[in-house]
Amino acid sequence: MASCCNSMGLEGFFSTAFRSAKRSSNAHPIPSSFLSSSSSSSSHLDTRCFPLKTNSFSVSHSPSFTIKASSSSSTTIAEPEGIKINSVPTKPFEGQKTGTSGLRKKVQVFMQENYLSNWIQALFNSLPPKDYKNGVLVLGGDGRYFNREAAQIIIKIAAGNGVGKILVGREGIMSTPAVSAVIRKRKANGGFIMSASHNPGGPEYDWGIKFNYSSGQPAPESITDKIYGNTLSISEIKMAEIPDVDLSRLGVTKYGNFSVEVIDPVSDYLELMESVFDFPLIRSLLSRSGFRFVFDAMHAVTGAYAKPIFVDKLGASLDSISNGVPLEDFGHGHPDPNLTYAKGLVNTMYSENGPDFGAASDGDGDRNMILGKKFFVTPSDSVAIIAANAQEAIPYFRNGPKGLARSMPTSGALDRVAEKLSLTFFEVPTGWKFFGNLMDDGKLSICGEESFGTGSDHIREKDGIWAVLAWLSIIAYRNKDKKPGETLVSVSDVVKEHWATYGRNFFSRYDYEECESEGANKMIEYLRDLVSKNKEGAKYGDYVLQFADDFAYTDPVDGSVASKQGVRFVFTDGSRIIFRLSGTGSAGATIRIYIEQFEPDVSKHDMDAQVALKRLIDLALSVSKLKDFTGREKPTVIT
Repeated sequence: MASCCNSMGLEGFFSTAFRSAKRSSNAHPIPSSFLSSSSSSSSHLDTRCFPLKTNSFSVSHSPSFTIKASSSSSTTIAEPEGIKINSVPTKPFEGQKTGTSGLRKKVQVFMQENYLSNWIQALFNSLPPKDYKNGVLVLGGDGRYFNREAAQIIIKIAAGNGVGKILVGREGIMSTPAVSAVIRKRKANGGFIMSASHNPGGPEYDWGIKFNYSSGQPAPESITDKIYGNTLSISEIKMAEIPDVDLSRLGVTKYGNFSVEVIDPVSDYLELMESVFDFPLIRSLLSRSGFRFVFDAMHAVTGAYAKPIFVDKLGASLDSISNGVPLEDFGHGHPDPNLTYAKGLVNTMYSENGPDFGAASDGDGDRNMILGKKFFVTPSDSVAIIAANAQEAIPYFRNGPKGLARSMPTSGALDRVAEKLSLTFFEVPTGWKFFGNLMDDGKLSICGEESFGTGSDHIREKDGIWAVLAWLSIIAYRNKDKKPGETLVSVSDVVKEHWATYGRNFFSRYDYEECESEGANKMIEYLRDLVSKNKEGAKYGDYVLQFADDFAYTDPVDGSVASKQGVRFVFTDGSRIIFRLSGTGSAGATIRIYIEQFEPDVSKHDMDAQVALKRLIDLALSVSKLKDFTGREKPTVIT
């Protein structure tokens, strides 16, 4: 029999009005102007905020979903401590191989009978029993469509495989950074994250699942490869015969020697942020009458964190939180914080009387975008500027960072900071898991990816709110001695000062989403063949080739090798063109082209990046024959 021991006197940080709705359009093409007006509701900031003092979510449920045997009735295989564990027959599904960060597919794929169950069981089949038997696992997600049903499936399979306890965020809500933080604080064996990150949600869109290990880092390829192998031969699912757990109430529910504890998804993470940053310093900035701040949660998971952190702890005004109610379909939006999909925030920040500081985060809360008044900070510049200012502005780094790292496609701005500060520097493949080993080995403190991911070794995931707090710390530190009425140091002032010191790395990324996989793969194979024949000194228009390769990485900690991580053309002046297929989509292929050029001349630093990079952009499109292979005339997104 189940017993429920609910914590009393614990006020919920949030409630939500989850709703299931179909998204009305596909990915938006690049607009003629990022600042143009629009009649669409998505282009205006929704100032609904996440209510604070309520004890439950207001939820409209998705269609019911049950687990059934795939071909015959299940068989009871054990009854430890009163829990009946059934063996559910199943058959393999093709294509359950994880990408850059977990398994992502259309939600209707995951809703197939046993599809999710197969992958979860294959995970347990891949782990050493000591990594989960009688252990503690964390479960959280971004609130998207199908998460509630998936949470119950995962809980039952975990119980069926001998897990001792599941810690789950209320209503299944917990940001990716918070899952990592909870794993580390509570010394859990690992955790499940239900998210397709920045991809859209809803009945017709995307869902995803990934597993993080005991230090809070995404599972390494050695484990994900085993999971995939086991999905190809799986024949049974071990499923505990227990009722669905009420995830709306904080507290512990026990079934024999297995228990589920529903926890507040904010408190552990907030406690960690208070230990990393100087909250009184940030509060002194946000409480200034002459400083205006806005945070766009994009109807995603950080809506649950924005009010407790920015409003209640740091003193921002309630109306500074926009799109603050997490919705199962993200309000019919695409929760990717960039200039295209966070259009409402961009319009607000570029308006005549716009705020001084704006930020956004994505579906699961691990990405971020930083804006000043009429000023966009590229992710590559952002991580470099955080690293350059961390020691003086952020208490966690008072002794200085241990080392710096970036993903290979990210611009070389961070390299220049590492050189000036005499810090160890690493260039790794795309995927946060590659930073984790370096952090665990004490080699790395601050890192970032051009794909709007920034973070440090306080956890083992990129962290959107952490990046926002880091920037607020820098701005607050620069203005701590300013008297009321004095002109404040702005976001653009900080960036331009950085460029004057280190030079500017002009950078842009062109995304071509949902291309036909065959054409995209043929393009990459063509480029691989091209680089294999190129030699140093080859001429590409006005550029002279220094080297070209398909990036490979040998982990300095465990010696593992990651190959075919992106085709690079690096020229003698430091300019780079890079081509990759993204591993974060759920359908088709996303081609990413990265273009970078270093400019030391301060008089040229205010040029528009698209103007400064035009020759390289044209060269990239010509060299790749992208139009010939894909038929695409224009990118879906330009960053």
